[in-house]
This record gives sequence, C-alpha cells and structure tokens, in this order.
Amino acid sequence: MGEKTANGGSTGTSAGERYSDNKLKHDIRTSNMNAAKKLADAIRTSLGPRGMDKMLVSGNNDVTITNDGATILNKMEVSHPAAKMLVELSKSQDIVAGDGTTSVTVLCGSLLNKCVSLLTRGVHPTVISDAMGLACDKACEILQEMSIPLDISDRPALIKAATTSLGSKVVAQYSNVLAPIAVDSVLKIMDPERPEMVDLKDIKIHRKGGGTIDDTEMVPGLVLDSKSSKAAGGPTKVENAKVALIQFCISPPKTDMENSVVVSDYAQMDRILKEERNYIIGLIKKIKASGCNVLLIQKSILRDATTDLALHYLAKAKILVVRDVERDDVEFISKTLNCQPVAHVDQLTADKLGHAELVKEVQCGADKMVKFTGIKDMGNTVSVLCRGSNKLVIEEADRSLHDALCVIRCLVQKRFLIVGGGAPEVEVSQQLGKWARTLSGMEAVCVKAFADAMEVIPYTLAENAGLNPIEIVTELRNKHATPGNENYGINVRKGTITDILAENVVQPLLVSTSALSLATECVRMILKIDDICPVR
Repeated sequence: MGEKTANGGSTGTSAGERYSDNKLKHDIRTSNMNAAKKLADAIRTSLGPRGMDKMLVSGNNDVTITNDGATILNKMEVSHPAAKMLVELSKSQDIVAGDGTTSVTVLCGSLLNKCVSLLTRGVHPTVISDAMGLACDKACEILQEMSIPLDISDRPALIKAATTSLGSKVVAQYSNVLAPIAVDSVLKIMDPERPEMVDLKDIKIHRKGGGTIDDTEMVPGLVLDSKSSKAAGGPTKVENAKVALIQFCISPPKTDMENSVVVSDYAQMDRILKEERNYIIGLIKKIKASGCNVLLIQKSILRDATTDLALHYLAKAKILVVRDVERDDVEFISKTLNCQPVAHVDQLTADKLGHAELVKEVQCGADKMVKFTGIKDMGNTVSVLCRGSNKLVIEEADRSLHDALCVIRCLVQKRFLIVGGGAPEVEVSQQLGKWARTLSGMEAVCVKAFADAMEVIPYTLAENAGLNPIEIVTELRNKHATPGNENYGINVRKGTITDILAENVVQPLLVSTSALSLATECVRMILKIDDICPVR
C-alpha cells in the first residue's frame, strides 16, 4: 500500500491501480505484436517458388507486380509504428543478404505469435527476450554445423545458388539466363585480395523494352543509355576512339548575377553573336587538340540557346557526342574507361582521355544506345542490358537480377552454402527441441516455443505449393528424427519430400543466419515496448 499522508490520504498507488496499469501495458504490447503479425501474414502467401504475386498500385495508378518481400513492404502504406519495424526489418535483410526478405518477415511474425502465447501464460517479457537471444545463438550454431564449404572457383555451385534465389521470382523460368549473368558479373568486379569489398555499384543494369528476358546480356564493355548527336550531323561510329568526359559548358560565359543587355543596333547584335560563335569554336578547337574524338557531356551542361550551335561545330569537327550523361554515372564511366572527368577545358589533356577500339550507336528496341567495345585498361566494372516485353516485366527482372547478385556477393564474403526447401528450419527446430529438454524453468518453455516457431517456413512453403502442410511437416519431422537426413526438405515441384541437396536447391548460409538474427532482434525489441508516448 502507499504511504499515508497527514490528512489520511495515500501517496502510493493501490493494488487495483497497479493491476490496471499492468493490464494497459500488456494491451499495448499485445497490440504492437498483433499489428506486426498482420503485416507478416499479408506477405506470407508470397513465400517460396509457388508463392503468389502482389499487385501494388500507387496513388497515381503506377502498377508494380512482384513477390519480393522488401519491395512489397517498402511500397505498402503502413501506419502502425510496430508494423513499420517489420518494414525496416526487411530493408535490413535486403542490405545484409539481398535475399530472404520474405522469410525474415514471416519468421518474425511466427516468433511474435509464440510470444503472445507465452505472455498470456504469464511469462515475463524480459525472460522471453533473454531466452529468444539464447535460442537464436544456438540456432545459428546448428546452421553453421550443417553448412557446406564452397570453393569460389566452383562456378556451377554459384549458378545453383543464384538459380535457387531466382526460383521464387516472377521471372523464374528465365533463371538459366539470369543466373550465369549474375555469377559472371560478381566474379568480374571482385578483387581477389579483398573479396569482402564487393561493390554492386560497379555493375550497371540498363533496362530496355523490346525483346524478351532471353535477350538480356552482359556487355563486354560499356553501354550508355543516351542518344548521340546524330540529329546535328555528327558521326555515329568511331574507331580507335579517344574518349573525354567533361563537366563544363560548351557555351559563352555568363555573369554571376541576372542582367539585361539592350541592343539598339543590328550591327551590335551581329557582333555579340559572332563573339559567342568564336568563343564556342575556340573551346571545340581545344577539345580537338587534346586528341578527343568521342565527347561525353554531363547532364544539364548543354542547356541554353547555344546548344544547337555547339553541337553543329562538334559535328563538323567529327566528334561523336553523347549528351545527358547522368551525374551518378560519372564515377562508373570514369572507372570503366580509365579516364578522368574534366571540369575546365584547359585541363583537358591527352592523359585524361579513355581509349576504346570502337564506339558505335546501336539500335536497342525503340531506342538507341551507344556501345563502347575493346576498352583499353578497362576497370573492374560490368554493364548488363536487361530486356523485356513491357515495363512491369523489365522492372521485376531488374529486381530479381539484383537479388541474385546479392546472393553471389554473400557467397563471396562468407563461403558456405546451406540447403533450402525448409530443411534447415526443421533441423534447427528438432535440435532446439532436444536442447530445450536439457534446460529448466521458463527458459526451457521459451526455447521450445522458438523451436516450434521455426516450422512456419516449411509449413508456409507446403501451403503455398498446394500441399497438405500438417502432413508434410509431420513427415519432415519424422525424417529429421533419423540421423543423416538433415538435408531432406520440401520439393515443391514434385510435391513431396526429397533430398534437397541432390535437387541442387542451395542458398548462402549468410541469408539464413541473417534472417534468424534480424528477426529475433526485432521480436526482442517489440517485446520490451510497454507504452507508446506521443512526442512534440
């Protein structure tokens, strides 16, 4: 009871008030968990090779069709603060591993479901949180033990991992085209001395309509999604190209402040125009003197009334011009062509130029692209031309190819493979269940709940494949109860349980361990929240 005041009142809280306060905190915690669970359930149907796709429609009627968990959650309109944590969870998984974004969300929802049951039974949130942390560490150890070491020079094994990643995508039927491209691209940009420093920004994916995904290719050189100056009469093909990348204006100088010039005589107007023309010709002569015959101009440089005049004189100088190079592409182009961006014409010298055997404008669907081949001293960069019949297909192919690239990057950084098909989750569930029996008290109950939550992955895979989930998961448990059967999982194509390793369904160990760690971390954070306080 509270302390008595001088007039007989009480300064403390009564038992009833404490009960009410605890009930309120329990309700807030349960509300948070239920909100997060509902979001996890919303994308659960998109898990696995037989998962369904989602059509995402924005306010301005832009349509996206995908089954990528990170894309779905990122584009969904989520208002509940706890549900937003799952959106951030999928983003974290996408950054760390690039794949398993749906799995991590579904796993988090299952763990939260078990936490609600434990809270209802009176287990304290801190006890649950600590036990979940212990169970997660043990689960990661089990996954490490059942993993298979990988030799990075084993290209077929890498292709199998990329194919598994693409198997659950809308464009799964084209995995025989996209998987080798993903593997070869990452191996090309990889520094053998620092494999952990793989930067996917060194792989430039260009999306072009027309054709099919079968036409997607890795270009041996550089491709620029820009039109050349053919309209100005300039060349569209240059052999023995010397390429300059400029970031200055080919136009007369302007004052720093706004001004107006009043011309009262036509002779004065002619003089102004002549001076402008001579200035532009002087710039182009300096560019030509450097030996440049291919000029790349950063976007927004040629943006005034003298643009056509500058292009005209560049065409007369037989210089192929590529305009509107994006600022974000400058570093990639510089690294690929081994040239330096130049900010002033006086700094444009022969040693700043890149060299290529052939630069040619080519037709690509309805558009034109400029292709650079035979690049001398080419940097560790890759250009990929992604094709498709329409915008929705191309965008999904781009997202799928990015996931495959991330999977190969994971394998380069942590060279261990693990089987798919729900086999690791069932094996972890079985071994955690056995370990829980060696513990005592509430810790044992919480670890057992964690073990049961792991079965949501095989259960969902079976459900999405149109199989009987209870029958399949029970059969899987029986298989994994026998030593030596840890690689048995759900073969969704055959609709039965087989040795998944023999079916070549493999994925990086990092995808599974990252999903487990991130999901557990998110659950523990939600568990510790007992109130929502508005702030100014």
